[in-house]
Amino acid sequence: MLRKAGAGAQGFGKTMTGSEAASETPSLYDRLGGVYSIATVVEDLIDRIMVDPRLNANPRVDDAHHKVPPAGFKYLVTEMLCWAAGGPQRYSGRSMEESHRDMAITPGEWQAFMDDVQTTLDKFSVPAAEQAEVKAFIESTRAAIVAPSA
Repeated sequence: MLRKAGAGAQGFGKTMTGSEAASETPSLYDRLGGVYSIATVVEDLIDRIMVDPRLNANPRVDDAHHKVPPAGFKYLVTEMLCWAAGGPQRYSGRSMEESHRDMAITPGEWQAFMDDVQTTLDKFSVPAAEQAEVKAFIESTRAAIVAPSA
């Protein structure tokens, strides 16, 4: 069980043991605690990146952060992470390439984002195995998000 980091995230990263684990391997979605826990962690992450000066130094990113209401952004990221983790949700947003095409995101900004991801995962005491799976999914979107070098 996680250390208490927020009321809704207590199950985030919880793993099954004993007979539960022996019967079948739970999905990442289940190991993360389902939609409520994932949504709580996503809320923290989005709140963190919306004010990260390393990201908002890019005027295109800063502009995008002010065009989209945070609640809608949180919804779509929660939907995407739940879907990617094996949950019943289906991502309904635009592709990563389409969403980030005009932002000119640099490798340094990507690293700042990944630092924020790590801080959030650590805040909620997500176990290392689940962190690795979440970060692997996020990394799989990098090529569609980071602008090609000129």
